[in-house]
Amino acid sequence: MTRDEAEELAVEQALALVGGRNQARDRARDRAEDQTGDQTDDQTGDQMPHHQKTGEPADPHSTLSTPSPPASPAPALPWDRARAVAARAGRGGPLAVVRLPLDRALGHVLAEPLAALTDLPSFDTSAMDGWAVAGPGPWTYEEGVSLLAGAGESPTGRLPDGTAVRIATGAPAPADTTAVIRSEHAHVDEARGLLSTRRPVVTGQDIRPRGQECRSGDQLVPAGTVVTPAVLGLAAAAGYDALPAVPRPRVDVLVLGDELLAAGLPHDGLIRDALGPMLGPWLRALGAEVSGPRRLGDDAEALREALTSSDADLIVTTGGTASGPVDHVHPVLAALGAELLVDGVAVRPGHPMLLARLAPDGPHLVGLPGNPLAAVSGLLTLAEPLLAGLAGRPAQDAYRTLVHADVPGHPHDTRLVPVVHRAGRAGGRDHVAPLRYNGPAMLRGIAAADGLAVVPAGGVRSGTEVEILDLPWAPATPWTEGCFT
Repeated sequence: MTRDEAEELAVEQALALVGGRNQARDRARDRAEDQTGDQTDDQTGDQMPHHQKTGEPADPHSTLSTPSPPASPAPALPWDRARAVAARAGRGGPLAVVRLPLDRALGHVLAEPLAALTDLPSFDTSAMDGWAVAGPGPWTYEEGVSLLAGAGESPTGRLPDGTAVRIATGAPAPADTTAVIRSEHAHVDEARGLLSTRRPVVTGQDIRPRGQECRSGDQLVPAGTVVTPAVLGLAAAAGYDALPAVPRPRVDVLVLGDELLAAGLPHDGLIRDALGPMLGPWLRALGAEVSGPRRLGDDAEALREALTSSDADLIVTTGGTASGPVDHVHPVLAALGAELLVDGVAVRPGHPMLLARLAPDGPHLVGLPGNPLAAVSGLLTLAEPLLAGLAGRPAQDAYRTLVHADVPGHPHDTRLVPVVHRAGRAGGRDHVAPLRYNGPAMLRGIAAADGLAVVPAGGVRSGTEVEILDLPWAPATPWTEGCFT
């Protein structure tokens, strides 16, 4: 056993990953990746990658028996640089713009700033049910006269000093109105036809003046804003019937592997496909329009046909990214003349992930490892920043927080570790706690997580600040106090 293999074994034992490498092919693949990753790290250091053509463009209808192999193994990129490459790839072209009716715009990204088409409010309006009054009191009033919302301009015109009129919330305030007195603060003397107040009157009280929220032409939200229900409401109030939006990126998901079952219990060396059901909803949460997963097995010709016939903006494959006898992604990309932008990332889990461009103006491909948590790592490392660029979304803001435990690290690579946020107690600071069941083949930890901690090589001590990647649903997830820490 080499020194590097011994170090990796020690890390795995410390992380209790005994159950995570339960497939012979995964074990062999991980050892090969570790050796290759360590060698390329030593040789390349922190060099930026050169984009590598995997081979000359081939006839798309030819067989795959003689693909052009890469000239040399591509270096594994540092994790942060791989994310930067993916983000740049997503921002590589101009964004399309479509106008969507409000009822279809939810979840899209604004292609242009949203400017108010009118003053808000567009007239002086009452903020409360009560009485509009002019001048000092007491005030006379006319029985049976009320100003209602939606009834148009005030039928009373200007309100003379010393008079009052009933008014409803949202109704236009008459000209020369001094204030609105809430119903519960008013005293009506019906016998004398007089209105008085139990509280002092302040000029302008409970009146929303025209333009209080915005003036016509004011920018309400910038381009790149995700259209939420609140943005839809604001747009409607500001006069919009449709919004300029960036179309959602279209994504095809191709699930590779003859060992995968679509239903039922695992048996006879076959396992359930966990990624097919997971990737579609996850990618939709990242703002994509996703087709149903296609299960291709370990069939190079089927993979080639799926890639050449796709009209998606992004193709996501699962498995087949290493160098085993049935790992067909690299040979197929070579046969198609694809450009490898990222070929391996110095991150665990997920080392053999890749990013390719199938044609200069064609779709991108993100190749995810077959192990489920390794695939999640690839999603957040490559697919998330790429889709953000394609959809016009702003990049996820990086932030750091304390980790409330020692977290072992890989000897050379970044680790992505599922964590859960916890509120500080008794004056303590908010922090994250690492979760167990974080092996590359495991989903139990990530299912309880609301983020991933970015752990540098060598690990971190309890109380250290670490960068956090939020999961797409994290804001809606209660902070978990479960059995996973």
